[in-house]
Amino acid sequence: MAQIPNLDNAPVNLTSIREQSQKELINILKNVRGKKCLVIDPKLGDSLSLIIQTSILKEHGVELRHLSGDPIQTDSSKVVYLVHALPKLMRFICSNIHNDLSKGLQREYHVYFVPRRTVACEKVLEEEKLHHMVSIGEYPLYIVPMDEDVLSFELDLSYKECQVDGDTGSLWHIAKAIHKLEFSFGVIPNVRAKGKASVCVADILNRMQAEEPVNSSDIVVPEINTVILLDREVDMVTPLCSQLTYEGLLDEFLHINNGSVELDASIMGLQQEGKKNKVPLNSSDKLFKEIRDLNFEVVVQILRQKATSMKQDYTEMTTTTQTVSELKDFVKKLNSLPEMTRHINLAQHLSTFTSKPSFLGQLDMEHTIVESQSYDICFDYIEELIHKQEPLTTVLRLLILFSTTNSGLPKKHFDYFRRELLHSYGFEHVAMLNNLEKAGLFKKQESKSNWLTIKRALQLVVEDTDTANPNDIAYVFSGYAPLSIRLVQHAIRSGWRPVEEILKLLPGPHLEMKRGGIPSSPSFDTLSGVSSSIAKVPDGRRALVLVVFIGGVTFAEISALRFLSTQEGMAYDLIIATTKIVNGQTLIETFMEKLG
Repeated sequence: MAQIPNLDNAPVNLTSIREQSQKELINILKNVRGKKCLVIDPKLGDSLSLIIQTSILKEHGVELRHLSGDPIQTDSSKVVYLVHALPKLMRFICSNIHNDLSKGLQREYHVYFVPRRTVACEKVLEEEKLHHMVSIGEYPLYIVPMDEDVLSFELDLSYKECQVDGDTGSLWHIAKAIHKLEFSFGVIPNVRAKGKASVCVADILNRMQAEEPVNSSDIVVPEINTVILLDREVDMVTPLCSQLTYEGLLDEFLHINNGSVELDASIMGLQQEGKKNKVPLNSSDKLFKEIRDLNFEVVVQILRQKATSMKQDYTEMTTTTQTVSELKDFVKKLNSLPEMTRHINLAQHLSTFTSKPSFLGQLDMEHTIVESQSYDICFDYIEELIHKQEPLTTVLRLLILFSTTNSGLPKKHFDYFRRELLHSYGFEHVAMLNNLEKAGLFKKQESKSNWLTIKRALQLVVEDTDTANPNDIAYVFSGYAPLSIRLVQHAIRSGWRPVEEILKLLPGPHLEMKRGGIPSSPSFDTLSGVSSSIAKVPDGRRALVLVVFIGGVTFAEISALRFLSTQEGMAYDLIIATTKIVNGQTLIETFMEKLG
């Protein structure tokens, strides 16, 4: 099955976005004639695997290497570096070139920065006195289509950079990416934003349109009707809760990386001792597309039913005479056997984690915190985890969840847990705790919490959630409706006005605006919540809403949005764009710093 997702069913032509990125990369390679060694920074390699196949690169005379501190082993006289614009990576490149010079090797060097060059990186070349030896270019990769309804800006550290380092460079990148989409699909007429970073992106987007306008006469009706921008900071509760959808759990326990998981071959039933197996997870796998957004309990039942039905079919085939058309149907079913086997193996492996008392205890505690009950039980539970030296991220998830829903921890508990964490896990984590404090995620309680008011007003806790036949987004967390998606629901239905008072209780400003240069037509007022029929674009298509998460989105939130778009009376298709797909663990890890 292809690692590169099939984008044919996307609500807009995302294939053109991917093809443009492919073309730009191939042009870079064509500009360097003959055989060359392409050296990629490893993080970028994962993104490129969703853009272009390795075989295409090889057709252009490319030998592939990953950038590290070690010298590059190649016979090529031309070396092309393709890297994110980070000074640390520039030092690796300089060390490579110095190593070549010391051996008397003469090579041609090209450095292409993704998505654009920076002064800081060029300065490193100057300091190392190598700038005259290197030709510099840019590879403007701002968007990577992860699937037919998910785009990533591939900005892993955006949340931490904005919250802790005061570095808002990623916001320019996000605005640039959206503006690039506008050149393909038209100026987006409606903008709704919540959070400091989101309002800033909306502002940059307007400035970009003023400086480099998208010609609206080329695209009479914009394909994307509305963009909803949402800061992760507005809802830190959701990523800290354990996701309970199939795809969400795969990410929690097996870490989905750019649309695939890497596992021991034995888990997938292959007889290859110690070998790793890469399992792609995208909508090209029809069974995965059918089950990825369901609550995991339901997935196990569905797989069991499918396996039983296949077994019955097989018994019938071997005991009775079948018509040609019945044989044909059976063979069709057999074609889906590899997918079935893959997901039965994955589900079986996941069950070993989800049935553990430690996981069930953690779920219990998350629900207790979200429902704002019995604090003492929570503190005792967290204290026990620390003394047992459970993984640090597990402990921090609960502590930050408590801190977020309670406007911090009571002073004596804050001091106690800070001391215990350093004592139990080591003083090298002091920088990380400082980062979390600076981001306001782990802090002392200084004011009364608004969580109860927010929870009630937005109906975040839904009793008796039916996970098998859900009628509310709360099924993705078995009873908790993601705050972020409740906000998106309101933004789509009726805009910010009806929830204005609640928005004021959440971090950051909010904004709602119509953008100029758009011909007035009833189709552009479709999000006023009047009636679903208005939401049709003139040619009869459903209106399209782009939901942008600044600071990361979880798979459970993506599932909740997909669920929303299938609901009766919902007249919009949704595309999700994010700085990165995250979960509680990966989000906390961005705050971790190695000392020394």
